[in-house]
Amino acid sequence: MHLRLLLVGGAVLALTACGGSKQQASGAAASRVGGNWARFGYDAARSNSGPARTGITAANVGKLRRQQVRLPGTADSSPIYLRGVRVRGRRHDVFFLTTSYGITVAVDARSGKILWRFKPRGYASWAGSDQITNSSPIADPSRRYVYAEAPNGRVYKLTVARGAVAWSVSITKLPTREKLGTALNLSRGLVIATTGGYIGDAPPYQGHVVAISPRGRIVHVWNSLCSDRHRLIVPSSCPQSDSAIWARSGAVVVPRSGNLLVATGNARFDGRLYWGDSALMLSPNASRLLRNWTPRNHEELNSGDVDLGSTAPAILGRTLAAQSGKDGLIRLLRLPQLGGRLGRTGGELQTISAPGGSGVFSTMAVSRGRLFVGNDAGVWCYELSGGRVQVAWRRNEAGTSPVVAGGLLYAYNPNGGLNVLNPATAAVVARLPAGSGHWESPIVTDGRIALPEGDANDHRTSGILNIYR
Repeated sequence: MHLRLLLVGGAVLALTACGGSKQQASGAAASRVGGNWARFGYDAARSNSGPARTGITAANVGKLRRQQVRLPGTADSSPIYLRGVRVRGRRHDVFFLTTSYGITVAVDARSGKILWRFKPRGYASWAGSDQITNSSPIADPSRRYVYAEAPNGRVYKLTVARGAVAWSVSITKLPTREKLGTALNLSRGLVIATTGGYIGDAPPYQGHVVAISPRGRIVHVWNSLCSDRHRLIVPSSCPQSDSAIWARSGAVVVPRSGNLLVATGNARFDGRLYWGDSALMLSPNASRLLRNWTPRNHEELNSGDVDLGSTAPAILGRTLAAQSGKDGLIRLLRLPQLGGRLGRTGGELQTISAPGGSGVFSTMAVSRGRLFVGNDAGVWCYELSGGRVQVAWRRNEAGTSPVVAGGLLYAYNPNGGLNVLNPATAAVVARLPAGSGHWESPIVTDGRIALPEGDANDHRTSGILNIYR
């Protein structure tokens, strides 16, 4: 196998030019257990709990070999994966990623070769600037298309075969202020996208939820500020700004009902038109607000830049959800009532500290009655019992969005390294090498782990994808 040397952050790393060895390819084929990972968080509920079997176990995870693939940008997000799809006339297992300036790439999971790349029109006008995206793409159920976002405010439907544009639609009137930063989702055949603001919170912008038909038509828009206006609005036309929907999960889909859960950031709350610092439940097509949970101290959160919406609700079974935020607390909420009557504040069932009492900027993982939460202070496990949560174990090493797959817990340390843990005890099973990052989290399936690295706020136009086999 021919290798090149790549200098990243002062370290010399081995980087394959375009493919792995025959031994790597045959090993991957023998471990095809797990299948598609078609969206951020694995499922529409964003549980971050993947397949029960992945081809990777406690016995072999420490023996995986890493390949580093050079990307045309930083993928400050999570990839998705489709098994055995046709690309350029041949079958491939493929990772899809969107980089911070909107280039979406298809990467052969066996060789690491980039099969195609899509660059949105106008790329040169924002590349290297603060106008970025941290979005993850999503696969169409047909597996013939993927949907991706770009900093120009557009959602693109791309062919899996070549990365050609089937359609694109703008979901903001002001892309230089309204950021497309969260992972896309699907609910009842509709693509669900959300908007927020860029670092620095420069007004005017509003968080809103957009439902898009498979043919690229905007079906409904729900605005978290000026919520009586059910269309895309010019941000300056609303008296209030902010209320970003910027959590990694974007919109969470509630199983069975199909309702949408989102959390908003700092802004005014009045229980009528303005819904800042709230966890909100919308109808499946985003046409109507059904419920809210808003902390009683929402004015304090707003004035102190302590966004509730730094993370999204995590669904704990049929009747409960957990909501955290920048204030370092986790609240247990009712589903489907949330806080009770629409427009009221309070109503949480329980409040407990997040790891280290620090803010949560990640997606919380849910698996088998356990809630896994990662932040700069550590990765903690909470257990649900008798309608309440309690801390089961603490691991005081930073982690982004934890991922459970194949009976193992994966926690990427943004300071460097991917920790593989026993989810019941926090015992370290393995530590895989990885560079530093920001909001990335891995996916694990078919005998492979894919994890990007880097920080989109560094404004680089190149990056790295780690593939472990």
